[in-house]
Amino acid sequence: MSRVESATLPRRNNETGSGVQPHVTIRVTHRYGASPRHAFDAWLDPAVAGSWLFATASQPMAQVEIDGRVGGLFRFAERQTGETARYTGQYVEIVPDRRLVFTLSMEPQPNVITRVTVAIAPFAKGCTLKLTHENIPRAHASHVEGRWTGILHGLGVTLDSVSGMFHHVQE
Repeated sequence: MSRVESATLPRRNNETGSGVQPHVTIRVTHRYGASPRHAFDAWLDPAVAGSWLFATASQPMAQVEIDGRVGGLFRFAERQTGETARYTGQYVEIVPDRRLVFTLSMEPQPNVITRVTVAIAPFAKGCTLKLTHENIPRAHASHVEGRWTGILHGLGVTLDSVSGMFHHVQE
């Protein structure tokens, strides 16, 4: 089950000084049969994240680098028809099994830095994931919204198939 909401936020366009440029905030909610721990770990485990995060069903990421700590950086790259698309960012907040906040920059607009918040909560025999993506230029909102919907579907497929792959540190 998935739900998508959007909201418009006016922002000042500092590059041109031309007043207000509308940006959007996208919210996507999805339920999974996996535990909050597995859903959370899928975001920070490079072997797992490369199969679904920013990937498509037929095209896993060609490069995945994740430094999964506050202040740590990530980089994903995909190659399609001779072109390379890159997704980069920095982790701002990490609360294990519950919340992940990171900046996100996507080519072809590497100077547009957006913010993604992933909130995970237990629900029945699984979890609910609420993703909020802020500061998206209006012209890209529909595409980004569709991508997140597909990406979170891919997370569900991945969680169903790899629940035993996660590498947990023994306490």
